[in-house]
Order: sequence, then C-alpha cells, then structure tokens
Amino acid sequence: MLLTIPDLLTADELRQCRQALLDAQWEDGRRTAGHLAMHAKHNLQLPVDHPLAEQIGNLVLDALGRNPRFIAAALPLKVLPPRFNRYEGGGAYGNHIDGAVQNIPGTAHRVRTDISATLFFSDPQDYDGGELIIEDTYGSQSVKLPAGSLVVYPGTSLHRVAPVTRGVRLASFFWVQSLVREDHLRALLWELDGAIQTVTVEKPDSPAIARLTGVYHNLLRQWSDT
Repeated sequence: MLLTIPDLLTADELRQCRQALLDAQWEDGRRTAGHLAMHAKHNLQLPVDHPLAEQIGNLVLDALGRNPRFIAAALPLKVLPPRFNRYEGGGAYGNHIDGAVQNIPGTAHRVRTDISATLFFSDPQDYDGGELIIEDTYGSQSVKLPAGSLVVYPGTSLHRVAPVTRGVRLASFFWVQSLVREDHLRALLWELDGAIQTVTVEKPDSPAIARLTGVYHNLLRQWSDT
C-alpha cells in the first residue's frame, strides 16, 4: 500500500528545519550503504550522530505520533530514528530494496523494515528531477510531494531516486516495523478503519459501529506480531 500524508509538518517547522539542513555539514551517503547499494548511491547524508539529526528527528517522530492517518496506515510498533539526505548536481540513487533489518544506532535494538517512508523538505519547484520512483503491483509510481508531506510504502518495494539536475532536494527517510507484518493485511485494516470512520460520521447512532469496530480489533489481535 502506497499512501501519501500531506502537511505532516507545519510551515514554521518546515522553514526552520530546511534552513538548518541547508547550513549543515553533510557527508558522502555511500558511507552508510551496503556493498551492492554503494555502487547505486550518489547523495549526501547527515551523519546519524549529528545533533541536528537528533533534533529534527525528534520533531518528525512527534509529528508522526499525533498524525491519525499515519497511525492508521502504518500501525507502528517501532520507528527507526529518521535520517536525512541531500541530492544535488546530478545526485541519484539507483534501483534498490531497503535492507530487511536496520540497527538503531547506539543500541542493541533492531527494526524490521516493513514500511519505508520519505518526508520531503524541499518544494517540487525548487529542484528538477529527484522523483522517488516506486515499483509496485500496478507499475511504477513517481512521487514528488510538497515540502512537509510524507509518503509511506512497503519496504519490499524496488525503488530509486531520479537524478537531481537543478537545485537541492532535502528529505528525511526512515523505516517502520508495523504491528502487522504483511502489507495486504495492513491494507485491509486501513480500508475497514476508513469504513468505520465514514459510518460514524454519517450514522453516529448505528449499532453497526460497535460491530465493525469489534471486527477491526479482533482482526488486529489475530494478525498482530506482538
């Protein structure tokens, strides 16, 4: 399931984060790439232990925690602390699939990458290229969202970042371990949750609400990994 979440961050948060990221000291993104990805990855990345990465990362995590659309879609159990990348001057990232398990820096904990996520900090008109191209069941999906918007998609997806030929593309990327491992099961729960919300608005006194909510939670109980 590929889903976009608009306006995860406020305009003020975006402005402050973008300026801080533009002024930051970046390193070659290949330092964190695996053996195969190293040949496909041509970007800059903020060091994971950089104070700015922790500061903005915490802001992003707070925003995720208060966003009902993200919670309903991802059903998050663990979220890897957000990381940050920068593309410019032809920088790109060729086709790849994210590693299945990621270590949380400085800890012994790991996150299974059920869901991949990209949060855009640059507006589309500020750079050319830089589309996130995701291969899914229905073909290639090209994603280039307004600043402050988030896209989430299955971690199993083959994807790439097209070359940035003008301007600078700033983004955050991270992974989510979901309560429900399988994407098609999360998609069913997402649809059921949406139907419950619709019935609640249109027929708030309907006895079907309690029954549908019960079905939702019983399915979540059955499918949850915890």
